[in-house]
Amino acid sequence: MTPPTAKTLGEGVPMWKTFAAFLGPMLLSNILQSLSGTINNIYIGQMIGVGALAAVTSFFPLMFFLIAFTIGLGAGASVLIGQAWGARDTGKVKAVAGTTLAVGAGFGLAVAVFGGAFTAPLLKALGTPPDILADATLYARIMLIAMPGLFVFLLSTSMLRGVGDTVSSLYTLCISTACGLVVTPALILGWGGLPKLGVASSAVATILSFLVSTAWLARRLHAIKSPLAPDAEFRRQLRVNPAILKTVLRVGVPTGVQLVVISLAEIALLSLVNGYGSSATAAYGAVNQVVAYVQFPAISIAITASILGAQAIGAGRTDRLGMITRTGLQMNLALTGVLVLLGYLFSRHLMALFITSEPVIELSQTLLHIMLWSSVVFGMQGVVSGVMRASGTVWVPMGISIFCIALIEVPTAWILSHRIGINGIWIAYPVTFVAMLGLQTAYYRLAWKKKTIRRLI
Repeated sequence: MTPPTAKTLGEGVPMWKTFAAFLGPMLLSNILQSLSGTINNIYIGQMIGVGALAAVTSFFPLMFFLIAFTIGLGAGASVLIGQAWGARDTGKVKAVAGTTLAVGAGFGLAVAVFGGAFTAPLLKALGTPPDILADATLYARIMLIAMPGLFVFLLSTSMLRGVGDTVSSLYTLCISTACGLVVTPALILGWGGLPKLGVASSAVATILSFLVSTAWLARRLHAIKSPLAPDAEFRRQLRVNPAILKTVLRVGVPTGVQLVVISLAEIALLSLVNGYGSSATAAYGAVNQVVAYVQFPAISIAITASILGAQAIGAGRTDRLGMITRTGLQMNLALTGVLVLLGYLFSRHLMALFITSEPVIELSQTLLHIMLWSSVVFGMQGVVSGVMRASGTVWVPMGISIFCIALIEVPTAWILSHRIGINGIWIAYPVTFVAMLGLQTAYYRLAWKKKTIRRLI
């Protein structure tokens, strides 16, 4: 089946159907990508204990900080690939992808060398509780050394969206998740004579999963004759093209910077949470797992709006951008809203998946109730900024996000945590998301809609 492209947008096909065809596989892919980590956390929390779960959780903000550049690089490449694919210029599709993978692999190697060497000092600087520091260091060091391969995996699945192929990513992540389901408990329990690796089991399973699934993806892309298949022509493009890199960075760096600010804010918030002890750290991890699933539709819808917008621009159909934005907002309200309701109804059962301690379950449930509803608001601002990003307008949306995170979220969390305790940290999330939506919408309506939109590549 040929994926929907900008050339067919609105031409006899309802926009929501175009969204759904693109969104469905990508949403499942994002869920599966997180499911692998969630299953590992369930295994660790239930089979090893709360301390091990806290050790794994303590590394997440650091990992997010280190891969933020790669995520931004992938976002910039996806926009350019989307525009090139909308114009059916496969040569530029391959050139953008080749440059992006070359830069991503090089950056991953740097992270592996320097991050692996300074793992313990980094975790100490985060205020990781002493009782989990050794386990957290072991887990983090394994993951950091594996970053070159992980970055290639993340970039490959991200760039496929630009050519409208969300199905290959879905199949790839099914394989990755299946590997994690088997390998993690096998290494925890030492099945079949395997060594018992304890908390390191999750990291080793993650590495094996993305190695196997990346190899399978390369074979599939060859089989379906994808424009991103690693054939001879594509391999010739595996080099840094300065002109293309400049354009990719122009779009991607603001996204990366925004993610760095988000990760720094999460590090600051985690430091506040760590001050309440390892039980609070475990609650933080459990709540974040559930919120991630609730926000998947929001994130996926925003990415869909951005890619379909880029393809529309590439095909010269900028008149469809308004409809793309409206459809994204409507779908976010429906899909994310339903998951929010389910999250409230089954909050206790969800927390019990990760945690066995009754007091920690109660704390986690309370924190989830405080901020879960704001995921709908988070999704709406993501759609608005995603459509603007499709046109290359990234600096102002980035500035708005950074302003809200740095000058609203972190100060609000610090002030309220000192006044009302740990609950105040979670109140900062809805406050920030509401501010983001208001400011992004204002810029979209008052400035961006008046601009002339042109292709970037």
